[in-house]
Amino acid sequence: MATLEPVTYETLQWIPRLDEGYRRSSRRAGPYSAAVVPDIADLDIAVPADVRADMEHAGHEVARFDAELGGEIAPFAAVLLRSESAASLRIENLTASARSIAEAELPGGRGKANAESIVANTAALMAAVALSDSLDAEAILSMHAALMRNEPRHTPGRWRTEQVWIGGGNSPMSATFVPPDHSRVPAAIDDLLAFIRRDDPPVLAHIAVAHAHFETIHPFTDGNGRTGRALVQAMLRHRDLTRRVTVPVSAGLLADTDAYFAALTAFRHGDLVPIVQRFTDASIRAVGNGRQLVTELRDIRERWGESITARKDAAVWRVADLLVRRPVVNGVVLRDELGISTDHPRRHVGPLLDAGIVVEFTDRSRNRAWRAPEVLDALDAFAERAGRRG
Repeated sequence: MATLEPVTYETLQWIPRLDEGYRRSSRRAGPYSAAVVPDIADLDIAVPADVRADMEHAGHEVARFDAELGGEIAPFAAVLLRSESAASLRIENLTASARSIAEAELPGGRGKANAESIVANTAALMAAVALSDSLDAEAILSMHAALMRNEPRHTPGRWRTEQVWIGGGNSPMSATFVPPDHSRVPAAIDDLLAFIRRDDPPVLAHIAVAHAHFETIHPFTDGNGRTGRALVQAMLRHRDLTRRVTVPVSAGLLADTDAYFAALTAFRHGDLVPIVQRFTDASIRAVGNGRQLVTELRDIRERWGESITARKDAAVWRVADLLVRRPVVNGVVLRDELGISTDHPRRHVGPLLDAGIVVEFTDRSRNRAWRAPEVLDALDAFAERAGRRG
C-alpha cells in the first residue's frame, strides 16, 4: 500500500482565447502551473486512533438513521434527497427557499435560476443513487449529464477538453488552484475508479478521500463540486452504509465551509486527515439535523390528521401524505402522483383549505396550485440549522 503523495505541478503555456467576451487585460499569454495528481488506487488510508474512533461512530449513526425510518421511507426519502441537493448548492453560495424549489418542481413551471439549479442537482443525486451498483466512468458522466442538462455550454456528460482553474479571474496564471491539464483527466479518473471499487478502506474515509481526489482532478468545466457530492451519496449506497435514504452530508459540511475548503487544500498537500475529519463531523451533524426534520414532519402530519374532516377513504388523506414529501402541488401533480382527476382537483384539496393546512395560489402557468406552509417552514428551518456552526 502507498501513502498519500502531495500534488505536484507542471509548467504549461497559457494561450488566451481572443473572443470578444474577454477583456484586453485577460488576453496576456504566459506560463502557469497545473496540478499533476498522484495515483491513489493502492492508497493506504492511515488516520490517528481518535479520528478512526470518531469515524466509526459516525458511520454507525448514518446506518442507524437509515434503518430508523423503517416503513416510512416514502415520505422522507424525497425530502432528504431534496434537502441534500439544496445544501450541496448552498456550499457554492447558491441558495433558494423551500417554496422556490418546490414551485420550480411543478410540471411545466419555471422558477428562479437558483431553484432550477437545485432541481437539476436533485436529478443528479437520483442518478447517483440509481447508478451506485456500478460506479464507473459512465456512471459519473451520467450524474453530470443529469446535473447540467440545461447548460449545454458545459458539455453535460463529457470530460472537459480545456483547462479550468479556481480563482484568478480569466486566466490560470494568477489562479488559486489549477487542476490537471485536460489530457490527464481520463487516466486520473481511471485510477480514482480503481480506488473507489475497493471494499477494504474504512467507509467514511474511503468516501472522503475519493471526494477530495475527484475535486482535485476537476474533470468537468463546471458542476464538479455538485457532481462530487453526488458521488458521495452513490458511494454511501455502494458501501451499504445507506440503503434507503439520502443522508444530507452536504448539509453537515455547510456548518463550516471554510474548514471544508481548507481540508481540500490540505489533501492536495498530502494530508488526508482533515478531509476525513470534515466528513466525520458532517455525517454526525447531518444525522442530527435529519432526525429533527423527520420528527417535525411527523408531528405536522399528525396534527393534520386531527384537523381534517373527511371520510377515511377520501382522497384528501393521500393528498396530505403527498404534501409531506412534496409541499407544493397542482392538478397535474395530483393526477401524476395519485391518479386524481384534474377536472375538479379542488374537491380533493378543499378539506385541507378549510383546515388551514394549504394555501391556494396561481402558478406561472395560470393554473391553481396549493402549498403547505408548515412543511415549507420546516424545510427552511432545516437549511438554517445546516448553516449554523456549533
